Amino acid sequence: MSIIRFNAVSRALENYAIDFENTDKFSSIYASNVFNDLAMRQFLDQQSFTELKTTIFKNNKLSKSLATSISSAIKDWALSKGVTHFTHWFKPLSGKTAEKQDAFFTPLKEGYAIEQFSVDELFQKDPDESELTHVGIRNTFEARGFTSWDITSPPFIFKDTLYIPTVFVSYSGASLDYKTPLLKAVNSLDKAATEICKYFDKNVKKVFTSLGWEQEFYLLDSSLASSRPDLMLTGRTLLGNKIPKGVDLDQHFQNNISNRSISFLKELEYESLLLGIPIKTKHNEVEPNQFEIAPLYQSVNVSVDHNILLMDVMKQIAEKHNFKVLFHEKPFSGLSGSSKHLSWSLSNDSGVNLFSPGKTPMSNLLFLSFFINTVKAINEYEVLVRSTIASNSNDYRLGEEGAPQTIMSIYIGNQLTKVLNELENVTEGKLSPSEKTELKLNVLGRIPTVLLDNTDENRTSPIAFTGSKFEFRGVGAKSNCAKPMIVFNTILANQLIKFKAEVDALIDKKDMKKDDAIFNIVREYIKDSKNILFEGNCYDSSWVKEAKKRGLSNIKSTPEALKEKISKQTISLFESLGVMDRVELESRYKIELKEYISRVKIESKVLGDIARNHVIPTAIKYQNILIENVKGLKEIYGSNFMNYAKEQLKLVEDISNNIGEINSKVTKMINQRQSSNLEEDLTLKAKKYCDEIKPMFEDIRHHCDNLELLIDNELWPLTKYRELLFSR
Repeated sequence: MSIIRFNAVSRALENYAIDFENTDKFSSIYASNVFNDLAMRQFLDQQSFTELKTTIFKNNKLSKSLATSISSAIKDWALSKGVTHFTHWFKPLSGKTAEKQDAFFTPLKEGYAIEQFSVDELFQKDPDESELTHVGIRNTFEARGFTSWDITSPPFIFKDTLYIPTVFVSYSGASLDYKTPLLKAVNSLDKAATEICKYFDKNVKKVFTSLGWEQEFYLLDSSLASSRPDLMLTGRTLLGNKIPKGVDLDQHFQNNISNRSISFLKELEYESLLLGIPIKTKHNEVEPNQFEIAPLYQSVNVSVDHNILLMDVMKQIAEKHNFKVLFHEKPFSGLSGSSKHLSWSLSNDSGVNLFSPGKTPMSNLLFLSFFINTVKAINEYEVLVRSTIASNSNDYRLGEEGAPQTIMSIYIGNQLTKVLNELENVTEGKLSPSEKTELKLNVLGRIPTVLLDNTDENRTSPIAFTGSKFEFRGVGAKSNCAKPMIVFNTILANQLIKFKAEVDALIDKKDMKKDDAIFNIVREYIKDSKNILFEGNCYDSSWVKEAKKRGLSNIKSTPEALKEKISKQTISLFESLGVMDRVELESRYKIELKEYISRVKIESKVLGDIARNHVIPTAIKYQNILIENVKGLKEIYGSNFMNYAKEQLKLVEDISNNIGEINSKVTKMINQRQSSNLEEDLTLKAKKYCDEIKPMFEDIRHHCDNLELLIDNELWPLTKYRELLFSR
């Protein structure tokens, strides 16, 4: 066995579980490192606390006096917990988190020092972020970006630092992150949804958006992972034969978790709870060394922050336990990839879940209004929804083992489908008393029972309505949840605004009663949105043909999917609601194209290097051993040596053929990459990388994997799948 591979496997076998024990009740430690309501009540006076909560609820600006009180309270709270530094924590368009830590320590002229934390330090910083990705949003002379505390996301403490979640904007006020447009989208939906709720309850003042996510990931021994250049540089294996066993016999899904893994998960759970991330579930996923963790629902903005924070924390804790966490959507060929299911729901300040039916026909009409408007919004903007999950890494997962297709469709269950079919056929216009009775008792009244029995049986659908929420399964494991959430909240806000205008028009012009008008519009929306609803197997080839007939898109590649982000329809949508303007959208489009090109380029270079500097030399070395063996047989058996050397010579020939194919294809790939790099237009360059370079990966991999099966296991330089996935 090669030295690097042998040492990696040896170290992995010597890595035992690192004990982690927590004797505290979860309830006693939960959010103890978060400046939440409990901390506010302890460090703020009652008047300031009430004013802050009212400001957040009404989405108002903070007064100067309140801001001063809050900054003082946060400083006192942080210092009481031994904190020494603070940082504005933000998420630039590069996709990574960013921070610059400053000390509370401030020296004075008198020769001593104090701990200081001003209002300005809490609410605004202007670090030089000129090196962070922005592409076309700000000029060189406007290089500074400004960060400002998002008061809806509370500060938290990690290690010895106070983290302040912030928005990140340019000198001119343009958003340089995903948090800023997310907040704007949520605010737009709040306003639009509240207006619809007032049809049913005039006392409703606010609608809240909630998000729950399921985070999947692979956990590998760090020694084994570090022995693979492809894993370290790209996050996935660029070559390697499928494991013959997989999950057969073991039934890995929700089976017992190994000692090493459970120790890691225990510490992760503990640190998460301290940070206010309400982790509720942890279990083995389908594949060996694949896991899932999931928290309870939170407001969408905080939930997005917590998902990004959790991934950062996971990496740090994994390092302590001699693990490497893989968030790549498809790190291993032939095995299920990793996703991030997003469950999205709405509720109002009366405590009503707007995606759940109630006890009366009127409350069920409220549910139906939000449910159908959501379906219609997704149907109208299905291409834009597809664009939110587009990335080089997710392209490897979508449509493969256990992952949804690239055709956007919604599964709602057969029973709910039947209810919609009945509603569609109700008489147009004003309803007679008997029709109203029929509608309320036999159709709307039946919805709660239907949803109670509507278990989610179709795991092939990218979007599913699961009784009280919409679950989006197309999102990749390492994606920022904010991307799809910006779109979902924006398209629904836009749709609800249109809905209200149409309902009001029927009430005013045709003298309809409110519930008649609502139902008439809902019925038409059901007819308009049927194309997006599908109850069958999304993997079946017949669905591809059927989806095409329905006019649904089937966009396979990221460069093609991203185009929708700058379409006239998309720009008009975001600008009309003030979520993003053309410049902000075009900048994000270029940034994502650049990232796509860079990732494919890196994979191309790494694959070429491994193929020529690891695989081919090893193949030649083994080939020489075979040749010496044949020479020895010839010396012993003379002219009859072919009776004994036929298989060895066949191996020599097979190895030569694979070496030749690898070398020629790597050369072709390098030439194509050099040619593509001459293209200045980003859209065309990304398309060339997608259509002309990326397809070569599988050809090169095929011949490398052939050699893995032909060459002596003792010589093979790369840690194999079986060692990566079955070494505990």
